Amino acid sequence: MQLGIGSYTYGWNVAHNNKLFRHTMDEYSLIEKTKQFGIKVLQVGDNLPMHEWDEERLNMFNRKLKENRIELEIGAKGLMEEQLHRYLELCLKFDTKVLRFIVDDKNYQPSLNEINKIIQSNIKLIKRNNVVLALENHDRFTAADYAYMIKQVGSKLVGICLDTANSIATGEGLASIIDILSPYTVNLHLKDFGILRLPHKQGFIVDGRIAGQGLLNIPSLIKKILQNNQCHTCILEQWVPPEKNIKATLEKENQWAEKSMAYLKGLPLWL
Repeated sequence: MQLGIGSYTYGWNVAHNNKLFRHTMDEYSLIEKTKQFGIKVLQVGDNLPMHEWDEERLNMFNRKLKENRIELEIGAKGLMEEQLHRYLELCLKFDTKVLRFIVDDKNYQPSLNEINKIIQSNIKLIKRNNVVLALENHDRFTAADYAYMIKQVGSKLVGICLDTANSIATGEGLASIIDILSPYTVNLHLKDFGILRLPHKQGFIVDGRIAGQGLLNIPSLIKKILQNNQCHTCILEQWVPPEKNIKATLEKENQWAEKSMAYLKGLPLWL
């Protein structure tokens, strides 16, 4: 398993379509960060949606990736047939092996059976484009739901992008999520987090932490994932609590990424 970064490592800095401020990082900034960390995997997600780029921008990005020998993974959301086709074409163009998909999108929440039909009808195209489709556990469905999706498809070309924090939204603990989904995990989103009781004692707040400083037992998690010998890459993601102003928030996010990568690269677990 290789270590990488993604556009969600820098959610504030990328900030696609954020009305408060323009993004300070684009795909070329992410290439530079990948080089800076001495790694070879970059995942560009739906906060920098590649299907909106023109051909010139796509070609230039592809050239830069090849020049720097960086492997690209692509992320999208809204698992509709048309959207899946768009992104499978992009995977073919960029020789991408992992396509991460969030099933839902704004005003689009398909049923388990609808998802299965879309994937089954496109499994030959997925195979032809030499891609592994990774469905990310994301808010609405339980871990058992995602396991059901994968079992129904019944192909090693479709697996799970396991996010270590998203399933908090379904009220599920990380240990059970890992137990259920690790056998199907082909892509890992490593996002450390913490839980604190609010000062008034009437509830808790969940926020991000620097990797290795939160509730995740990262070495144990990685070893568990590696046992199944299916996960190709581990992508650092971050939930960085904002500061009082944008400049401080952007600087904090960069500092967190540097500290997190220093910790992760120090673990003797990577290829």
